[in-house]
Amino acid sequence: MLRVVACIDGSRAAPAVCDYASWASRQMATPLLLLHVLDEERYPAEPDLAGSIGLGSREQLLDELAELDRRRAKLALEHGHHMLDDAERRVKEAGVDDVIQRQRHDTLTESLLALENQTRLLVMGLHGESSSDRDVHIGSQLETVIRSVHRPILLVPDEYTAPKSAMLAFDGSPTAFRGVELLAGSPVLKGMPLHLVMVGPDTNDRWEQLNRAKKMLSELDSEITPAIRAGDVEPALHEYQEENDIDILVMGAYGHSRIRQFLVGSTTTTMLKTAHKPLVILR
Repeated sequence: MLRVVACIDGSRAAPAVCDYASWASRQMATPLLLLHVLDEERYPAEPDLAGSIGLGSREQLLDELAELDRRRAKLALEHGHHMLDDAERRVKEAGVDDVIQRQRHDTLTESLLALENQTRLLVMGLHGESSSDRDVHIGSQLETVIRSVHRPILLVPDEYTAPKSAMLAFDGSPTAFRGVELLAGSPVLKGMPLHLVMVGPDTNDRWEQLNRAKKMLSELDSEITPAIRAGDVEPALHEYQEENDIDILVMGAYGHSRIRQFLVGSTTTTMLKTAHKPLVILR
């Protein structure tokens, strides 16, 4: 069974992840899975002390350290269960009845790949657990997830606002049209005003591509507005989004280098500009 998968952790974005995942679950009429991953590197299931064998008091110290690691992992496991319980209560209060919990002891990427065949939409926070008010940065594992998981990903800010409009960044490439097909087959934006935005020269060929994409999206029963903007891609898209008060920016994964440039990096000005609004990556 396909589900909306929400990644739950201890970050300040976790409540918004629950809220956006609840919205998507209701919008798509799709069950919800709440996932918490206990990182294998930080909390190994069994401490590896190979190569550290000593004698006498040193060996006793290693045993004590191993026991401390086991206790830390056990406490982290229990804390994760509490977070999942809190998340389940929140999404049920938001109107989601079909919800299950899942906890895995692995890396985040491997955990998501294991669930890929069950995933219709992945919901993650933009900011990781280590972010603070003074040090806002993008989740450290986000780039790897975007490269590895071939499912649509909804990246959300720290605060929830019910989405009412969306825009698709469109470049007319074959990959972009595959993204349009994917969007056309999903009810997540159904009935919502949708802007199709190209950045570049205003030519007849580009308008033909936009109109073709618009026709493909007709089943969404949405008011679709095509537009062409001049300028550099990133600032032009941001300006259009702000001018038209658009809630969700949708982008296709047109290429790994482009995704890394646009989305990922702890000091990227672009990412900080968009951190207050959700972003969908079509994969």
